Amino acid sequence: MTPEETEALTSDQPMTGSPENLVETPANIDTADYQAFLDDYSSQFASGEGEVLHGHVLSVSDKEVIVDIGRKTEGLVPASQFSWVDGKPSVQIGETIEVMIDRSGNQVEGYILLSYERPHRLHIWEHLEKAVAEGTPVIGKVTNKIKGGLTVDIGVIAFLPSSQVETRPVHNLDGYLGKDIEVKVLKLNKRRGNAVVSRRVLLEQAAETRKAEALANIQEGATVTGTIKNLTDYGAFVDLGGIDGLLHVSDLSYGNVTHPSAVVHVGDQVTLKVLKFDKEKERISLGLKQLRPDPWLDIDARYPPQSKVLGRVVSVTDYGAFVELEPGVEGLIHISEMTWSRRMKHPAKVVKAGDQVEAVVLELKPKERRISLGIKQLEADPWTTVADRYSIGSVVEGRVRKLADFGAFVEIEEGIDGLVHVSDLSWTAHVKHPSELLKKGQVVQAAILNIDAANRRLSLGIKQLQPDAWETFFRTHQVGDSVRGKVCRAAPFGVFVELLPGVEGLCHRSEISDEAGKRRNLKTPSAGSEDPALPLGQEFDFKILKLNEAQKRIGLSLRALSDEDEQSRLQDYKRQAAAATSTVGDAIKQHQSEDKLQEKKD
Repeated sequence: MTPEETEALTSDQPMTGSPENLVETPANIDTADYQAFLDDYSSQFASGEGEVLHGHVLSVSDKEVIVDIGRKTEGLVPASQFSWVDGKPSVQIGETIEVMIDRSGNQVEGYILLSYERPHRLHIWEHLEKAVAEGTPVIGKVTNKIKGGLTVDIGVIAFLPSSQVETRPVHNLDGYLGKDIEVKVLKLNKRRGNAVVSRRVLLEQAAETRKAEALANIQEGATVTGTIKNLTDYGAFVDLGGIDGLLHVSDLSYGNVTHPSAVVHVGDQVTLKVLKFDKEKERISLGLKQLRPDPWLDIDARYPPQSKVLGRVVSVTDYGAFVELEPGVEGLIHISEMTWSRRMKHPAKVVKAGDQVEAVVLELKPKERRISLGIKQLEADPWTTVADRYSIGSVVEGRVRKLADFGAFVEIEEGIDGLVHVSDLSWTAHVKHPSELLKKGQVVQAAILNIDAANRRLSLGIKQLQPDAWETFFRTHQVGDSVRGKVCRAAPFGVFVELLPGVEGLCHRSEISDEAGKRRNLKTPSAGSEDPALPLGQEFDFKILKLNEAQKRIGLSLRALSDEDEQSRLQDYKRQAAAATSTVGDAIKQHQSEDKLQEKKD
């Protein structure tokens, strides 16, 4: 409290004026309402002067209690001033009670009017004044909620400002109604019959006392007990009795803890070890895992490589699953160590949080606190027996798992992938990318070209399932043969002719004769001309000039075939001419012979 607030609370002046004269009275308290509250209780509980008398109860009714006070006239106390039990005042006949003559001095039907409340209030005020003088707390019951705070019955009705209820602001005071609480009297005015009390002062004093005791007993390495106060992403704050300590998330467990709520909860009673203590700054670092031996110290003996272990899956990520082998010891099963197959997309397809799994220890790094585990090692590696189950040249069937620029990966069984290189897709087609002929997920057949089990490689070929058209052509043709083909594409130096599906030959422009072109209404282009030497799409007969099987090249000539035709026609003409000449000579000879014979006859 500020000095001004303390002065206002200890002043003998009546509590009038602005509510700011009280202890941190909220700004929304109404001055007139509060003054009316004070005046009402002042008139009701103001005590007057008089002598305290001891009287004996003569009779009790539901209206009055008759008391002998040792005077000529007996006294009367209204029954309403006593507490009631079973429908009647709780006082008993013959009981001695303290009373005072009512300050009005009036008599009621021959009785002196007495007050039972006034001496009772005198004792209450004596008790409250003593509490103020000694600074001791008093017990009161919260009776009502008013604007700006609560009313508390401590023998008189006292005002408890909302700012004095707790050490922190309280937004809802309904929970305090009807409860007995301990308060300290800050303002006491007997003349006006009112008081102001505070609960926060006692709470702060108690906290300071506990804090001093806690600080006196805390030292690094000591074991302390506290209550989890609140949780954050980086740790938990622990109430050690008046002072808070931080339990960092990394000091909760030797295992991987992503959030403190996985280990502790608000309200938990925990025993911790003091790791660091800065008395000047009052900062305390606490640890929970330090109370237990570090399980990683002798990890080599308990989990040697290649040993089988049993654990519980605590979390699953995109790259693998973490398995708790024991409290504080976790291992990682990487996604690549879950199955021999390469088609698995996410570890959740194999395991989920909470599963009990068996695994094999692959690698141990105690200094880095890492254990690499594997599940697929529980089964035999299919690559170890692939050479026994497959042979070069055999035909297999599989599903296209992945397409790359250089080829397609085909899974022929779980864990066994083979590569079909782009050059082994077709004998005839010029394939730039495997997607031109295949698509992911397609089931295809292929021939095994090579098996390299040591390097986990399997070479496959699809074109090998069909005969090589080039090989067939070279086997059935030779230089000098005549073949028929279709002009499929043109180049500046000639035309390409399709002889069989996928088999092309080149007819150079020098092998297309002018005479042949004229007879076919064709023109022979000059070098660099864009016009084709022969019409595209038309078929012609050609003569094979060259065959190069290694380079898959076939040289064709249209001129050579035309020249042969010319030679053939010339030879036919000569034969016909020779035959004609022979026939005329024979006729002449025969005619001469006939003439000579006739002459002889004559």
